[in-house]
Amino acid sequence: VAEMREYSGRHEYDGKIQDLSQDGVRRGLDRLAAATAGGPRLDDSHDETQLATFEEHARVSLGDLELHRRNPALHLAAMDLACYDRDYAPREQRDGALLAQLAAWPQAADAAIDALDQVSAPVATALAEGIRGLAAGIPATAGEPVREAALAAHARLVAHVDMAAASGEPDAALGSAALTALMSSAEGVQVDLGRLGERADAERDRLSALLADSCGRVDPARPPMEVARELVRDHPDAAGVIDAARYWTARAIAFTRERDLVPYQDGECLVGLAPQSRRWAMAMMSPAGPGEPEGPSWYHITPPDPSWPEQDAQEWLQVFSATTLPGITVHEVAPGHFSHGRAIRRAPTEVRRTLHSDAFVEGWAHYAEELCVEEGFCADDPRFAIGVWLEALVRVTRLACAIGLHTAGMTVQEGARRFETDTHLAGSAALSEARRATFDPTYGRYTWGKLEILDLRDQARKAWGTGFSLLRFHTALLSLGSPPLGLLGTAVQRG
Repeated sequence: VAEMREYSGRHEYDGKIQDLSQDGVRRGLDRLAAATAGGPRLDDSHDETQLATFEEHARVSLGDLELHRRNPALHLAAMDLACYDRDYAPREQRDGALLAQLAAWPQAADAAIDALDQVSAPVATALAEGIRGLAAGIPATAGEPVREAALAAHARLVAHVDMAAASGEPDAALGSAALTALMSSAEGVQVDLGRLGERADAERDRLSALLADSCGRVDPARPPMEVARELVRDHPDAAGVIDAARYWTARAIAFTRERDLVPYQDGECLVGLAPQSRRWAMAMMSPAGPGEPEGPSWYHITPPDPSWPEQDAQEWLQVFSATTLPGITVHEVAPGHFSHGRAIRRAPTEVRRTLHSDAFVEGWAHYAEELCVEEGFCADDPRFAIGVWLEALVRVTRLACAIGLHTAGMTVQEGARRFETDTHLAGSAALSEARRATFDPTYGRYTWGKLEILDLRDQARKAWGTGFSLLRFHTALLSLGSPPLGLLGTAVQRG
């Protein structure tokens, strides 16, 4: 429900929190089974298969694997109030929905506490700060009885997660069978984790070679990662981060329009500070949903908090360096998430406008970064390509660590060392990336989705011959909305 409300613009769910208690999930799965048993099929075969894929993923993730019992992130998303910050409707309407949702926090917190009986210590540790941050979204305008009840409920949930962090199972691994089922059901394709791990290693080697070549244009006498780590120390101060993001947003949109890379070039993309409860993310897109009236999308930026130690603040600011922020902006804005969002609004069917594959969403935006290198964005400045390769190395290391942690006995500390070895990240940044694998086991989706899109582009070149163009390929692909990876072939067949 939380995803449908925010990313698909289904605001009939405003003010409501899905019942994710153990009984609530069982009842929901029973309703799903009853609704799909012997029901009519959709006219479009692609849409029917996409719908069936999402139904199966719900059964696997919540029925077979019972992730609502082991992952507080599902409950965090259900309670989060930040979705009402974006002006998709009049303020009075959004404020009313927020207060209705806040009033439901006591029941939602109790449902979460009921469900979360299998939370491992690493998952609880990784998400504890995010759970605490929920309270930052409570507005001062909330009436005292509602506010007090919500804060008390929030405190109960925080205590439950803290207890799991202290005494939960030390192993966060899902296991090979469970991770395979989770990824396969989400994308409508049978995943071979061994083969995917091999592709991750090959992609790391390819990216390392590209990084060496680009860094050689800056200083051929020094190791590439040494050059890169020096470059990312050139960044604005905290007060200048948002202005820098605005500058690169304008450039990315102009370049995408100039090269005619995506089917739709309209819409408004604003840049501003992330809502308090979303400040765990350094940069993220909050798009105008396809089910909403026309309105602005927001590229949210999180500078370091003034209270942070100087070293932590400097490490955080490296993300906004002149080397990495341009690629991040291409990913989040154009031709990445913002451009994708404009196409989703025009997708021809409700299934395609509503149901979104996370691996395609992130794979498309990650593909957009390398696409811009290919098309010559900032071609006279090697720092752009260096930034793209650095971010790609982080993404491919996510894939390797997700497989390693959930299937091969890798610990969080070993994952952090892998990030320190294969990427420019170090210290707390590397540890944070490794911890994310515990509660986001499919966060290798960025690289996985990108590789599948690149493979499909090769297929389109062969199938279409002289009729191939990037605009034709991207238009055919984005007309599918955000299709599961197993259904990408429709774009070539119908494009």
